[in-house]
Amino acid sequence: MTGASKLVLVGRVAGAFGVKGEVRISAYTETPLSLLHYRDLKREDGSPGLTLISGRAAKSDFIGTAEQIATKEEADALRGLRLFVARATMPEPEEDEFYLADLIGMAVVDRDGQALGKVKAVHNFGAGDILEIAPPRGATWYLPFTRAAVPQVDVATGTLVADPPGEVMGDP
Repeated sequence: MTGASKLVLVGRVAGAFGVKGEVRISAYTETPLSLLHYRDLKREDGSPGLTLISGRAAKSDFIGTAEQIATKEEADALRGLRLFVARATMPEPEEDEFYLADLIGMAVVDRDGQALGKVKAVHNFGAGDILEIAPPRGATWYLPFTRAAVPQVDVATGTLVADPPGEVMGDP
């Protein structure tokens, strides 16, 4: 997926809210109401998902109405639907901040510039972000996304410098 067509995950349908066709969306944005700014949310394949009409915040969730939902049953049927927006519609991140979607596909090199692979995915199992690296050959390996392990990220060139612990690279 090119930079222009990259999608960023912004929420997931949690189900109906009440009995009047409102939907609860677990928002992954800085504030739940940010979803209204994007309005037209897409499915993972880029096809139309939900078009938000109105809403309000409830803790970290968005509660609102969408053009595609008229009943509680319709909202419940969409439970689990992941919602995306085009990366190009999002504001540029601050210095030393990154959209995880921008990291996927980046070349990974060591401090000497030797290729280590490409970022295949970004995971978070509860203790922070972890980069899954696909090397040119062999099994994927994982690298904590910390300043110590990843001292430099250059989104413009699509490269990040990694300083993996020795045991990750097979050193005793």
